[in-house]
Amino acid sequence: MDTKKIERVRGSYNGRNRSSAYQDLVFTVATAESTEACIEIQTITTLEKIERNLIELGSNKNKIISAQVYLANISDKAVMDKLWCEWLGSNPEHWPQRACLGVNLEGSILIEVSVTAVR
Repeated sequence: MDTKKIERVRGSYNGRNRSSAYQDLVFTVATAESTEACIEIQTITTLEKIERNLIELGSNKNKIISAQVYLANISDKAVMDKLWCEWLGSNPEHWPQRACLGVNLEGSILIEVSVTAVR
C-alpha cells in the first residue's frame, strides 16, 4: 500500500487542479489572468503564475526539469523565447528541457505553460 500522499492545489477550472505534487516532483500549469493582453504581457504573467505555483509546493523556477509551452500563434515563439530566457536567467545549469508547440487555445489565450519541477 502506497502511504505517500499526492498534494493537489485547487484551481479555478472544473475537472483539474492548477498544481500537484508527489514526493519530490511538482507539476503545474498556468495561463495569463487577462486574455485581452498581448503575447508579451500574457507570457510574463503566465511565467509569474508558474513561479508562484512552484513556490507554493516547495520548488522554484530553477528546479524545473521539463516544460511545455503552448502558443496560439507559433510566430510568437521569438517573443516568448526572449521573455522565457530573461525569466530563467543566464545560468544554463537552471535551464530545463523544453518543448514549444503551436496549438489552438481557448478564446483569447495566447500562451499556456506546463512544467515539472523537483522540490
